[in-house]
Amino acid sequence: MIELLFEPGDLARIRFARSPMHEVMSSMRVADHAGRARMHEPWVRSVRGPVAALRLELLRPLLADPRYVPEFLMPSPDRMDMRFADELARVRTAPEAAVRAQLDLLGGDAPLPEALRPLYENPERHLGRLAVEVQAYWRAAIEPVWARLAGLLDAEVGYRADQLTSGGIVRLLGNLHPELEYADDALRILWPTWRSQRRLDGAGVLLVPCVFAWPSLLVDTDPRGPTLVYGPRGVGQVWDGSARSSAAPVADLLGRSRAALLVRLDLPLSTTQVARDLGLSAASVSEHLSVLRRSGLVTSRRSGRQVLYQRTALGTDLLGAASIR
Repeated sequence: MIELLFEPGDLARIRFARSPMHEVMSSMRVADHAGRARMHEPWVRSVRGPVAALRLELLRPLLADPRYVPEFLMPSPDRMDMRFADELARVRTAPEAAVRAQLDLLGGDAPLPEALRPLYENPERHLGRLAVEVQAYWRAAIEPVWARLAGLLDAEVGYRADQLTSGGIVRLLGNLHPELEYADDALRILWPTWRSQRRLDGAGVLLVPCVFAWPSLLVDTDPRGPTLVYGPRGVGQVWDGSARSSAAPVADLLGRSRAALLVRLDLPLSTTQVARDLGLSAASVSEHLSVLRRSGLVTSRRSGRQVLYQRTALGTDLLGAASIR
């Protein structure tokens, strides 16, 4: 068991962030070993061809160890709206000493794979090559679905914020993951083969929901502050396209654009995201969303600088009734 001991200052430093790079690295393991998370099979099928065409000569061996991912591949995000380009820049400029030290930990006592020897000997030169591979994978596998991933992550953070408001830290941390337990000012990671305890001393804890991490809990015990990566609620919704087929009857009632919007908003999305996905102008989407919101079919909430829209239970019932007409 890993035990993280809280003091009052640590409770004020519990924060959330989302990380495109964590989705990249976690998804690669799913893509290469689909049996680990069968709910992601629709995504695996959709990216199998594009990913197979990529040359990932550094990236694949870096992720081959099931127990350890080098930290320079998954730097802890420092804000909620972290962009992939910013995280990629951090990978590209990782300190040479840190790269070598983390490669030494890869694979336990096994020798470093020959494919990674150039990276070890000259990190400055080969981190650029690694960044090119990571970017190619992002474009092929994650960027096309990032809007849906981000929508689910935003919904997760909103849900946890509501838990904090209604039940405090105990409710926030108490059901985050089956391997986590919070009691007596301590957060316990229930891993029976581990034995460690540390005081956070004001560092707090960073919580990173990650769709492709499900069902695992990933832990980075960085002295500057631990990071816990966990699967958000409703992971199964991300690839659930069952509601899309029910849009046609509703279109007769609402019109094609508003019906398409209603179907799309099973996850919280911004006006810009919906406009891009449906090929409509932002102004047109905004007008349609206003009508749907006034009708009680869509709800809205602010997340940072964005306003996110999501279908209400009434909107879902309307689609469901149309699908069984």
